[in-house]
Amino acid sequence: MNTSTAPKNMGPSTATQQPKISTWLYPLARRLHFYAGIFIAPFIIIAAITGGLYALSIPAEKIIYRHELTASSQDTRLTIDEQVAAANSYVGDANASPAAVRPAPQAGATTRVMYADENLGESETRGIFVDPATGEIRGDLTVYGSSGSLPVRAWISTFHTNLHLGKFGHVYSELAASWMWVVALGGVTLWILRAQKLTKKKDMVVPNNKIKGYRRTLSWHSSAGIWLALGMVFFSATGITWSTYAGENVKNLRTAMSWTTPSVNKSLDGSTTSSDEHAHHHGSHTTHDAHTRQEPQEQAISYDRILQDARQEPTIDSRNIEIVPGADRTAWTVTETQRSFPTQVDSVAVNPQNDTIVDTVRFADYPLAAKLTRWGVDTHMGIMFGAVNQLVIVIFSVALTMLCIWGYVMWWQRRPKNKSHRLGAVPPHTMWKNIPVWFWLPLTLVAVAIGLFLPLLGISLVLFLALDTVFIYRKKQTQ
Repeated sequence: MNTSTAPKNMGPSTATQQPKISTWLYPLARRLHFYAGIFIAPFIIIAAITGGLYALSIPAEKIIYRHELTASSQDTRLTIDEQVAAANSYVGDANASPAAVRPAPQAGATTRVMYADENLGESETRGIFVDPATGEIRGDLTVYGSSGSLPVRAWISTFHTNLHLGKFGHVYSELAASWMWVVALGGVTLWILRAQKLTKKKDMVVPNNKIKGYRRTLSWHSSAGIWLALGMVFFSATGITWSTYAGENVKNLRTAMSWTTPSVNKSLDGSTTSSDEHAHHHGSHTTHDAHTRQEPQEQAISYDRILQDARQEPTIDSRNIEIVPGADRTAWTVTETQRSFPTQVDSVAVNPQNDTIVDTVRFADYPLAAKLTRWGVDTHMGIMFGAVNQLVIVIFSVALTMLCIWGYVMWWQRRPKNKSHRLGAVPPHTMWKNIPVWFWLPLTLVAVAIGLFLPLLGISLVLFLALDTVFIYRKKQTQ
């Protein structure tokens, strides 16, 4: 008896029941990649261009506002208190209480004294730029957010975020961020499946200019896409953290997983000094006996003394710092603002009545997820690695824009012959019966989970499926 005949007879039947993955995955991935590219690419292009402009605005800001940012000399003859007094005199209130003060970070720079103003928007302050040598007021500008952006950079930032259309405008950037990683991973899937069929593998990473037409454009699109894929996933993930709907889900997830950024405890009433919540934030010394002194409540609190107190904590060693006055029964805070590498964003709370350190938060003690978020956001903004970071973002934004344009060119090149007025056809859809049953359940569960976490992606995906159903129905009607 020849026992080898049984497996041979079973082979064709098994192959018929289980088609190769490429026979159904490639059409499925291509169709999803097509719809996302056609309808989401405009949003990605706008995000790429405005993101590149934002990166350029960082060095441009130093040129545009050179007068405000630069002091008349390298000297620092005035104390911080004297500089604040000069700013108070300028705003017309000798007893004004600034919202925050950022002393000159280096010789030749100005000090920023920032005031709350009911006429300004959220996270905006009125910044008075003071010359540390003479007390001259070098400028009066609106300062935006913790980044300290000045008007031009802030305008471009808002344009990148919502096109200056308010809350409605955030939809554009959230759509771009929500879909960009899907477009990237879909493209990588197509790249891998296509690479298996090519004999010259280098054509997958380097454009082939020897071919013409659609194939040449595809060569540029696919080779550029594989180089940009990782960056697309990165900018998508970090961009989602700023979004309206998905961003709230990210915030809730970080809170549930204890991944949030710790904040310094500023309370002076003694009730919130429990070690349960803040013990890991405290320094090894909560008081500094060498320079502790009691002063009357009515005596004005000195910015110079608060900074001196904070400097007793070894962790506060950056020259880029911000001093925030405390309210009633609230400590003053001194926070490092150096978000370029190496990151220095440690913070201490100082009791101004007895010069004690109330609480300390060190970046080194942040949860890993909080550190990654900080680094990711700062790299996304072009701050983390300075000029190199900004140059990479500009190059990436140009390349990503071209990637999307090549996609549209391919769509045009695939239009029916002799019908130049028509656009390219939709890629052929896979036969649903070819998709294994075992794939449908996890695919559906993953799609639903992602759609709930990224609501705009979920809504637009449903619209794509509805549109695809209409196309399939109309095609069958014409056959």
